[in-house]
Amino acid sequence: MSGEVLINLTPMETRVAVVENGVLQEAFIERARRRGIVGNIYQGRVVRVLPGMQAAFIDIGLERAAFIHAHDIAAPGASSEEQPSIAHLLHEGQSLVVQVTKDPIGSKGARLTTHLSVPSRYLVYMPDSPHNGVSQRIEDETERERLRELVDTAATEQALEVSGGFIVRTAAEGVSLDEMTADMNFLLRLWRKVSERKITAPAPSVIYDDLPLFMRTLRDVMRDDIEKVRIDSRENYVKLVEFAEEFMPNAVNRIEHYAGERPIFDLFSVEDEIQKALARKVQLKSGGYLVIDPTEAMTTIDVNTGGYVGHRNLEETIFKTNLEAATAIARQLRLRNLGGIIIIDFIDMVDPEHQRQVLRMLEKSLERDHAKTKCTGVTELGLVQLTRKRTRESLEQTLCEPCPSCQGRGTLKTAESVCYEIFREILREERAYNAETYAVLASQSVVDRLLDEESAAVADLEEFIGKTIRFQVETQYSQEQYDIVLM
Repeated sequence: MSGEVLINLTPMETRVAVVENGVLQEAFIERARRRGIVGNIYQGRVVRVLPGMQAAFIDIGLERAAFIHAHDIAAPGASSEEQPSIAHLLHEGQSLVVQVTKDPIGSKGARLTTHLSVPSRYLVYMPDSPHNGVSQRIEDETERERLRELVDTAATEQALEVSGGFIVRTAAEGVSLDEMTADMNFLLRLWRKVSERKITAPAPSVIYDDLPLFMRTLRDVMRDDIEKVRIDSRENYVKLVEFAEEFMPNAVNRIEHYAGERPIFDLFSVEDEIQKALARKVQLKSGGYLVIDPTEAMTTIDVNTGGYVGHRNLEETIFKTNLEAATAIARQLRLRNLGGIIIIDFIDMVDPEHQRQVLRMLEKSLERDHAKTKCTGVTELGLVQLTRKRTRESLEQTLCEPCPSCQGRGTLKTAESVCYEIFREILREERAYNAETYAVLASQSVVDRLLDEESAAVADLEEFIGKTIRFQVETQYSQEQYDIVLM
């Protein structure tokens, strides 16, 4: 499998596209005014302690106070089994060094922890943890053991003053001792700077700011199968090459400055794919389709055969549609950055072997996902449950806002429903006030219906109340909006 990374940079925003085999798989968008803050370390101030929730709100200098749970606070001297009360750990006005684990999403503030860590290409340094570990995504036990020994050797043979522990990242598979040592040295130098700032920084303020998106992408996404990284900014191309020369020399030759006339996101139809990723319905090549509905609590995905009629029998048609849907769903989760609980309603399959194969296809397709996913299998109702770690806003939350007409419902009241609402409101007004006439201000569709299909009902209402009702079109009104003016 071959891949490319496309980076589009403007003063207002940074956009990154990860393309595999010519198809967009992931999109990252960071606006100058709303830059992601996951990984940033802050000197915060406790503004409110909630003993009933075992949580607290921390001011870290954002519009909304951030949230921390007692489980995410390092309690000196406490064992892992016992959890001290939040009231014993924090008090209002206290300064606290915290790290962001989740960006502010919707109406929720950022999520915090005091278990600090700083990442590099191959390692994550945890200054408060004495243990070393290896990413679970590295499955080869021999390689896992080699990497553990490499970390120990790098720390002891190089006479490094290591007080914390390291987690070996997935990208470290196959690295040498020299590369591991260089990474470890960088992290320890970085942590010394962070430690110095922790002492002097006022609250609230930033102590450690993670790399900008285009550099983070190179650090976190770059793999052996990424053939090119194209960036359309000459100035930032130079910065990216300098960053790669210091930390990722193997990637230097794969970085290109894109100077083409076409916008870089027109390559591989990235712009079109991003637009499609905002739609509720996803077409499958076979003729089937997915319906994706994100809600506050979870995301539901429904699989349908649509126009696909198959060639043999119904069971074979359903099986092939579900197999195609499994790979498409894994891609959509990455592309849309959907997180939390995800419920998938595949088309019902009679053959248990077909169920197992579809589940295996879904799990295999999810292996390339950078976010942590966990599939719990098929429920009694035939639904597939999985969870995907949510650390930042979804693509829809980044690019869209709730519709002002329907307030995010996704549907509007029919013109007929609004007409009958108007009738009821006029009757209510007539009982409360003694107006001579009534003027109804409404949208074009509603006024058209009142003067046409509902004209007999309007005449009956005028006769019943003994008053004249006039109608006026307001072009700026949505279909649900109307006003009744007493004359």
